[in-house]
Amino acid sequence: MIRSELVQKVADENPTLSPKEVEAIVATFFGEITERLAAGGRVEIRGFGAFSTRARDARTGRNPRTGETVDVEAKRVPYFKPGKEMRAKLNV
Repeated sequence: MIRSELVQKVADENPTLSPKEVEAIVATFFGEITERLAAGGRVEIRGFGAFSTRARDARTGRNPRTGETVDVEAKRVPYFKPGKEMRAKLNV
C-alpha cells in the first residue's frame, strides 16, 4: 500500500472528513513519527509495532558498477519491530 492508497482508505472509512483533512491527518501521523525518530526517540503503536533507530558503524563499501572502494560514514537507520498481534496474524 502506498501513501495515496492509505489516504483514500481513510477517506472511504470516514466520509465526514474532507480529502484535505484526511491528507493532513496522514501527513501529521508520519511527520510525528519521523520527528520523534530524528530526535533519537522511539514510537510504539500497540498491536502494530515499534519504530526506533539503530546505529550503523562506518565501513568500507564497494561501488557495484565500478568495483571501486568507497568509505561509508556512520549513520542511524530506521528500524521496525512488529508487535505480537501482527506477528500472530502473519503466521496464521
